[in-house]
Amino acid sequence: MKRFFCITGIVLIISTFAKGQAVSYKVGEKVTYTIHYGFITAGSGTLELKSDSFNGREVWHSKLSARTTGMAEALFKVLDIYESFIDSVTELPVKSIRNIHEGRYKKYNVVLFDHKTRADSSILTSDLTGIHIAPPGIHDIISCFYFFRNHILPIDSNLKKGELTTITTWFCDELYPIRLRYIGTDEIKTKVGKIKCYKFNPVTETGRLFKTEEDVSFWFSADKNFLPVKVRFDIFVGAFTCEIVNYEGLVYPLGTNNK
Repeated sequence: MKRFFCITGIVLIISTFAKGQAVSYKVGEKVTYTIHYGFITAGSGTLELKSDSFNGREVWHSKLSARTTGMAEALFKVLDIYESFIDSVTELPVKSIRNIHEGRYKKYNVVLFDHKTRADSSILTSDLTGIHIAPPGIHDIISCFYFFRNHILPIDSNLKKGELTTITTWFCDELYPIRLRYIGTDEIKTKVGKIKCYKFNPVTETGRLFKTEEDVSFWFSADKNFLPVKVRFDIFVGAFTCEIVNYEGLVYPLGTNNK
């Protein structure tokens, strides 16, 4: 059974009752990952959330960075940084930054989000492509996963296999729906212990990179943190995995079993 979550309606409820208090995450959360290509350690990544300010008001500042290391860096250097400045009440983005360095390819873009001027839509201003009108309550590629952890997974404890959740985001200056299909529970063995997780497959577009719609998998801890524990990408040239190796600043103890 497929379900479509109306993000606008949920956001209105959150705006009234949340009062900036997150349940599944908090400022100070930081997670470190290793990136593997097959059996080769190819890079590292961090995802952290700090307090910041934007236009004179307090916001949450999330930064996701990933870079190649060792032999992988010598062959093809990558440093990708995504940043999201998130309103601490609505949990909607007010500013996002995409800073990409992949070999000789570079791209830097800032997008500003206006969720207040128009009741029926959001106004987005991109440094590269100008002004866009988007659906109300739209997320960026980072804020949508905090929203998913804090407001969809907690109320969706009775997930059925195959159910689909859709969150509309703005990515690469276009509408980009994130469609997550629930697969079931898994126990993931990591450097920080065995972690029971909820597994989701984002529905991917087949073609240049992916063979099937299920070639990307996300695992979120099956505790009250709903922490991203592992990501796997199966592409034409092999498989990349990103796994947790360290963490700090969680709201709850991570649900691990180290026996």
